[in-house]
Amino acid sequence: MSEQKHDWTKEEILEIYNKPLMELLYEAATVHRKFHDPNTVQVSTLLSIKTGGCPEDCGYCPQAARYHTDIEGNDLMQVSHVKAQALRAKASGSSRVCMGAAWRNVKDGPEFDQVLEMVRTINKLDMEVCCTLGMLTENQAKRLAEAGLYAYNHNLDTSEDYYKDVISTRAFEDRLETIDNVRKSNVTVCSGGIIGMGEAIEDRAGMLVALATLNPQPESVPINALVAVEGTPMEDMEPVSIWEMVRMVATTRIVMPETQVRLSAGRTQMSREGQAMCFFAGANSIFAGDKLLTTPNPDVNEDMEMFKLLGLNPQKPFTKVSQPQSVEAEDSQHQPLGEKPKWSRPGHTITRNEEAKAKTKLV
Repeated sequence: MSEQKHDWTKEEILEIYNKPLMELLYEAATVHRKFHDPNTVQVSTLLSIKTGGCPEDCGYCPQAARYHTDIEGNDLMQVSHVKAQALRAKASGSSRVCMGAAWRNVKDGPEFDQVLEMVRTINKLDMEVCCTLGMLTENQAKRLAEAGLYAYNHNLDTSEDYYKDVISTRAFEDRLETIDNVRKSNVTVCSGGIIGMGEAIEDRAGMLVALATLNPQPESVPINALVAVEGTPMEDMEPVSIWEMVRMVATTRIVMPETQVRLSAGRTQMSREGQAMCFFAGANSIFAGDKLLTTPNPDVNEDMEMFKLLGLNPQKPFTKVSQPQSVEAEDSQHQPLGEKPKWSRPGHTITRNEEAKAKTKLV
């Protein structure tokens, strides 16, 4: 039975965020262990399939055409190249490939058809496929679902109150509408934000309110630390401290207990000890690879070495949550039911524990 709470207030979340650190860590770790295997981390690889030239004015983004950055733009990647990159990611331990295109919104036509073929191609590799392509219509979301898309990323970025200080070319409501369109399809939602953009702690709480009051809550919530890029309006922002990241991860874990909390941008500025604290606080997903679209990221071999030191294991693809399974459940060759769960992909099977839950719902 889900234990999601959907009526969080900013005051409640601020109270959690501001707890004494040891108390906050203990509570977050306790929640994390209740819903997830603390030694399992989902690994995703982020691939920029179309870089630069975006018409938006997001203050943090070096891909905006109006800013003078060193980003070298490129046209939409070929399907064969995407497949090669996906195979490389799979060999390195990733269970998901996230494809990002620097678009304001998806436009029907040859390029979208090419993206759909990329989704179908990666899906056949027994990997989860995620896309972040900007705003989506309900019909486009359904076409992506039919192609086998597992997740769609559309970050809120920050609170509704601070949003206009970050971007003016798209409204906060536009982001919520895209998330709603994704929810109408058989695709899971990935939505989070960025800290360190000059926002107040109240804005961080406000962003979590917006995410945690969604019903259902997002299956994945990336927590990014701003990577200040020269040439963007936020180039002079000071990096957030590891303590701010730990508090944000822990608070996210407590208010969204079943969600996978992704430790995203900014990991190159974190020590292994700092990342370990984030995992302890409830982070159970990372991006692997030497680049996150356009910003630096730890080398995948460094991440695997860190996993070895911490005793962490990469999560297998198409797992709802990293929840420990009983031996009986693991041994059962999962029998599919008539109605597929929203988080499954075509052909996905479910565990005996999940089957029992589904039967209860059908009754």
